[in-house]
Amino acid sequence: MTDPRIIVAIDTYDLIEANAILDQLNPDLCKVKIGSVVFNSIGKSFLKEVSSRGFKIFLDLKLHDIPNTVHEAILGFRDCDIDMLTVHISGGEEMLKKAMLAGKSIDAKVIGVSILTSLEESDTMALFNNKLNHQIKNLFQIAVKANLDGVVCSPHELEMSNKMLNFDSIKITPGIRDIKVQDDQARIMTAKEAIDKGATFLVIGRPITQAQNISRALNTFSDSIEK
Repeated sequence: MTDPRIIVAIDTYDLIEANAILDQLNPDLCKVKIGSVVFNSIGKSFLKEVSSRGFKIFLDLKLHDIPNTVHEAILGFRDCDIDMLTVHISGGEEMLKKAMLAGKSIDAKVIGVSILTSLEESDTMALFNNKLNHQIKNLFQIAVKANLDGVVCSPHELEMSNKMLNFDSIKITPGIRDIKVQDDQARIMTAKEAIDKGATFLVIGRPITQAQNISRALNTFSDSIEK
């Protein structure tokens, strides 16, 4: 069985709801993304529950701290089965290298977050005094220097990542929508478009987890990227 390309984001602080979503997912069709909402509310016990059901885990805590703290935080998951985890590239090259050391120790790939998909040009000008694409390019260069396993980037940065990153770098793409919707994701694309542009994995949350039939929605997305 090939590694599933879809990562379903479970973002709830309610254990009953989280388990109800898991009940309708298929580990042959998706990995599971566990971010700060569910982890801070439910904790490691939920990580172990997800693993016990056969799902690979994408732990999306976006770690960002001094190098040693990030290193120790990652080692703290040595008793969990983590496939991939995230750190902010803006933490700097030394932090990223320490994260990679810890990731290897727990057999987890380290994925760098560039610019959040909720941010637009006006945000990066205010935060970094830099245009959106220029700031992302700077961060990708740091990711390459630190030899990260991959990056998280919006669908619209996939072309840039294909040019700048190593051939085997993982590219995880959030902001996937089947139709245009009004929410807090600014830079979005359909699943098929993102795969065609070179995404390795797609993070899909609400279009699956808030669907009337979660299992059917997952199957629809899975079928769409295989066409």
